[in-house]
Parts: sequence; C-alpha cells; structure tokens
Amino acid sequence: IIAGLILTYMRLLTIGDRVKIGDVSGDVIEKSVLVTRIRTPFNEIISIPNSTVMNSHTINYSSDAQEKGLIIHSTVTIGYDVPWQDVHSALIDAALRTELVLKEPAPFVFQTSLDDFYVAYEIHAHVREANRQGFIYSVLHQNIQDVFNERGIEIMSPHYRAARDGNETTIPSVYRPKDYKAPSFNVKTKKTDGA
Repeated sequence: IIAGLILTYMRLLTIGDRVKIGDVSGDVIEKSVLVTRIRTPFNEIISIPNSTVMNSHTINYSSDAQEKGLIIHSTVTIGYDVPWQDVHSALIDAALRTELVLKEPAPFVFQTSLDDFYVAYEIHAHVREANRQGFIYSVLHQNIQDVFNERGIEIMSPHYRAARDGNETTIPSVYRPKDYKAPSFNVKTKKTDGA
C-alpha cells in the first residue's frame, strides 16, 4: 500500500503512458493502491504489484517523448566495400521517409563498431509517439531495406559470404537496372609445357 501511495505522489506513471517495468513493456491502463496494470503491444494485460514497480527499473517513454522526443534506434551491418558516407546518407534518408519521425532534431548515425568483416551503423531518430514504437520501427526497417536496395547497397548478415560466382545479387530484381547481368566468376588458367 505504501508503494502505491508513493507512486501516486511521485507521479512516475500516468494512465496512457508507454512504460517498461522490468521486462514488461506496454501502456499503463490502471493504477491502484496495490497494482499497476499494463497492456502490452500484444494486448495482454499484466498486473504488476506496486512494490515490484518501486523495486524495478522503470522507463517512462511517454514523459520524455512529449518534452524532447523519444530517440528510436536501429543497427545494420554493412561490409567495408561500401563507403561509410553512402551508408550514413541512406540511413538518414530512410529515417526521414518514416512516418512519425521528426525532421528536427534531424536523424543521425553512429558507427558503433569496426568488426572483422563489416561496420556496424546505428541510425537514431526522434519521435513523439512513444506508444507507436512498434509501428515506427517496422516502417523504419522497411524504409531501410527500400533505400538500400534503391541505392544498390546490399545488407548482409555478418556471416554471409558474397562469392560472385555468376549468382545474382541479393538486391531484389525490381531495384536492379533492366539490363542487369549477374557478374561472371573469373578463373585464370596457366598453360604448362606438355599439356
């Protein structure tokens, strides 16, 4: 009961806020003296005892989203053969095409690691609709694929090996030039005496 009173007076959560309490994410639909109820993106209603809320890490996405904008982010890994400037430009373009992403502050990119076979890039973009994160991420990922395909940049998983042996590129045919031909596999032979 004391935890419920503390939560009420601290105003950490209000009805409708998008929150994450421990491992549970969703919208606050009810607060009582004993429990806080959250509706997950999968329409599950989860009751969390207020004592657990007080003892857990609680993230309130909605409070900062209204003031400063919530920053969403997503990571892609691209091979070293693609100039980093091209990747930054493509990621920012994909973010700007995404519904509900704010134009200001502008999206930005971090290079988060230089690994053996690829560079990890992370796009960051501001949004105000914290309760629509799932939708925004989905559209952002669609736009990343579209923009990269339009620009001829292949997104490959870290362990994908691209041996251009005459097989087609991983870029869908709708994004390739009409006269596209799969590159051939180059083999050099050496003549020896007596053969």
